[in-house]
Amino acid sequence: MPRALLILPTAGYRTEDFLAAAAALDVEVVVATDRRQTIGDALRIDLRRPDRAAEAIVELARDLPLDAVVAADDGGVVAAALAATMLGLPSNPPDAAGRARDKLALRRALEAAGVPQPRFAELRPGGAVTAVGFPAVLKPTGLAMGRGVIRADDADSARASERRIRKIVAAAGDDPVAPLLLEQYVPGAEVAVEGLLRAGRMETLAVFDKPDPLEGPYFEETIYVTPSRLPEAAQAAVEDLVASAAAAVGLREGPVHAEVRIDGGRMWTIELAARSIGGLCGRTLRFGLGVRLEEVILRHALGLPLDGRMRREEAAAGVMMLPTPHAGTLREVAGQDEARAVPGVSDIRITIPAGGRLVPLPEGDRYLGFMFARGATPDEVETALREAHARLRVAIDPV
Repeated sequence: MPRALLILPTAGYRTEDFLAAAAALDVEVVVATDRRQTIGDALRIDLRRPDRAAEAIVELARDLPLDAVVAADDGGVVAAALAATMLGLPSNPPDAAGRARDKLALRRALEAAGVPQPRFAELRPGGAVTAVGFPAVLKPTGLAMGRGVIRADDADSARASERRIRKIVAAAGDDPVAPLLLEQYVPGAEVAVEGLLRAGRMETLAVFDKPDPLEGPYFEETIYVTPSRLPEAAQAAVEDLVASAAAAVGLREGPVHAEVRIDGGRMWTIELAARSIGGLCGRTLRFGLGVRLEEVILRHALGLPLDGRMRREEAAAGVMMLPTPHAGTLREVAGQDEARAVPGVSDIRITIPAGGRLVPLPEGDRYLGFMFARGATPDEVETALREAHARLRVAIDPV
């Protein structure tokens, strides 16, 4: 029986889905986590020190030989690459995983390779906030899920945004005086690309439309729908751009998730990550023979056959990351039965328990929940998600 080590960070959503995929493949699982309350006999590691985390995984592998090391989310990608390399397993080069994890390093790698992206600059404390012009977007280099990402339209708002972001970085336990990324705001529609790298060659798993505008000042994502409604030529150009970006960073193996902005004939790489789509959004995707996304990832990492399992189903599918209306304590989410009754809606998962704290962007890093729909066309799916969301009634008590 093959054995895989899964790195499951505290803040992740993917534990259930990866464990289910492993069970479907009859794969023995060892879990490594930074959770305060561990999962069974999980290995406790410090993901803020990827080198030490990797050493702990290698030490474990002396008694429990591993066939793959897989990171479920951003937080574990560097440790996974280091450990896999030390064990002689297929993986991304650790320095490439590090570049994908650091937004400023990513921008520099894309610039060196001539990959289209927004203008950018490093912003140190007290540095010039006017370096890329306005509007601009300020980002912490190491946080994910839109946390700390703020649009600024002039120098005063940029300086205020910088102060706010540094407080967010400090609250996350990172260095508040570390450089931030300052980049040009680019207009247009945004799409997401899900891909899988095999020996440096990217195979596209799905292209998602994001029909809600992402114009700021914060960038809370809501609806993803696939297949994309872009013309075939535009989709092909997007896929080529993402493949070029992955090659520029040096990624070679495993999942890739990217964000691309499109405005007329222009395209820009906004994000590139060496992991699969976040949250529970992977449940949107189904491939040949009923295979789910996490199974595709594990099959690739373990060297199991993928032929016939890479083609996405023909039906349209989508997910809505339920937005957080405002800060407070969640009392209840009413209307779920009414929302589930909307034709096409397949599931609703509320991921904040009653009594849990709601923190919207840019400070927050948790979704209220996820809603899924399937249909004959992307338009049908989008309509179902919007109608079902309108039936939910979120009751929030003020803090």
